[in-house]
Amino acid sequence: MSVNKDPSGNGQWLVSVRYTDFQGKTKQKCKRGFKTKREGLEWEREFLKQSHTDLNMTFASFVEIYSSDVKPRIKQNTWRTKETIIEDKLLPYFKDRKINEIKPADIIKWQNVMLKKKNTKGEKLSPTYLKTIHNQLSAIFNHAVRFYELPSNPAQKTGNMGKEKTKEMLFWTKEDYLKFSESMMDKPLSYYAFEMLYWCGVRTGELLALTKEDFDLEKGTVKINKSYQRISKEDIITEPKTPKSNRTISMPDFLREEIEDYIRSLYGIKLTDRVFPITKSYLHHEMTRGSKEQNIQRIRIHDLRHSHVSLLIEMGFSAVAIADRVGHESIDITYRYAHLFPSKQIEIANKLSAERGA
Repeated sequence: MSVNKDPSGNGQWLVSVRYTDFQGKTKQKCKRGFKTKREGLEWEREFLKQSHTDLNMTFASFVEIYSSDVKPRIKQNTWRTKETIIEDKLLPYFKDRKINEIKPADIIKWQNVMLKKKNTKGEKLSPTYLKTIHNQLSAIFNHAVRFYELPSNPAQKTGNMGKEKTKEMLFWTKEDYLKFSESMMDKPLSYYAFEMLYWCGVRTGELLALTKEDFDLEKGTVKINKSYQRISKEDIITEPKTPKSNRTISMPDFLREEIEDYIRSLYGIKLTDRVFPITKSYLHHEMTRGSKEQNIQRIRIHDLRHSHVSLLIEMGFSAVAIADRVGHESIDITYRYAHLFPSKQIEIANKLSAERGA
């Protein structure tokens, strides 16, 4: 290992260090750009602690390990959310602290800072976001406990801050949607996109990822096997949200005919081309436009999925059948939409009365 002046003659320092990787192979790492020899030596010490997973390293150094372990295993947009929280809310307070020296009392002090912190609008951070921030800090410590033998998680000992707010579940009735769809008829792309969202209950990312080859118009089915995200001005196609999300949906006859007409109108479209080459922000704009024109409550795009589930419950379908269609576990449908299913309590009471009198 050595720290020397950079031979390029730029006046900076270069670090060259040998280490053993997780496969037992000897490798060499070079790092340029240090203004002083002292900075180079500090980086060298931290790097060696990382390579040997010495938890006497700084929190910032362990975050690099956490990143390399976790980032390849989750979706890009999920990691970006984590990364923003880490860089904005965690590293400014803990980056130079030794990870094995951070105590519950330090977490409490940090929580108190977060509780006073305000966003760009001058408002305090929401309870839901505070809970999310704390969960991310706790996730990093849990990673160190589970895989790198940190004795305990100080963030777990302090308990969370904030609270998780249950998002209000809004619905459109079939009549509401049909009014809205009238306003979409002037733009075929918008009209058919919303037809898929309402009558099939697909997620927005699933809709935007659909290609021509996903539709079997003879059978009247559409295959859901991917999701679309727009990240940093790039189109990103990922796997669906959960394994259960991989499914084939049967379309009602009228929708099959509509989609067939729509795809036929897309001149020169290839099998792998996106059928709805738009973004979520486009759909948001159209939701606002149609709601205002029809004077109906503005709901979120995802609420169209809730509206589809609500319609199916009203039609008498079981939680299992609905779950298969929308890509959920049936227990999730039962739990989330329990208030919409017809109550069985009176029927149970009546049968028990009859049983006792028998």
